[in-house]
Amino acid sequence: MAYENLMVFTGNANPALAEGVAKNLGIPLGKANVTKFSDGEVMVEINENVRGKDVFVLQSTCSPTNDNLMELILMVDALKRASAGRITAAIPYFGYARQDRRPRSARVAISAKVVANMLEKAGVERVLIMDLHADQIQGFFDIPVDNIYASPILLGDLQKKNYDDLLVVSPDVGGVVR
Repeated sequence: MAYENLMVFTGNANPALAEGVAKNLGIPLGKANVTKFSDGEVMVEINENVRGKDVFVLQSTCSPTNDNLMELILMVDALKRASAGRITAAIPYFGYARQDRRPRSARVAISAKVVANMLEKAGVERVLIMDLHADQIQGFFDIPVDNIYASPILLGDLQKKNYDDLLVVSPDVGGVVR
């Protein structure tokens, strides 16, 4: 299958995953420099032509959450300014998803919504996320969101391995549902 209009870029969160995805698609990983200034400020430079291309940015917002989130946002902005045709953020782990409602007080941020707004404002047109902390987060976006569940693949693999004493534990009550 030809993917001549498709490009995959990544920040520093998990370059090996992005390289594997690009390899499976039979395309090279997009060229970009993602560095930091001496004060820790993130700088992103796209090093190839993306004009009119269908671009996927594969970037988790895992720890260090703030750095990885800024890399994602700035990469999207750089791609948009470089005239990418469509930008999809593929986010294996969506940081700030735990703050998806006001639990006790009206004086807390709903950071999952803030991050959704930031991604849209930067230029993301579609989002792919793995196992969102809460399904309602999809409603925080005004763009298409695909919440991809890992459990069918994991369950199939676990059944093939046929473990004798397998124990699966949830970190919290909400995780039991997932």
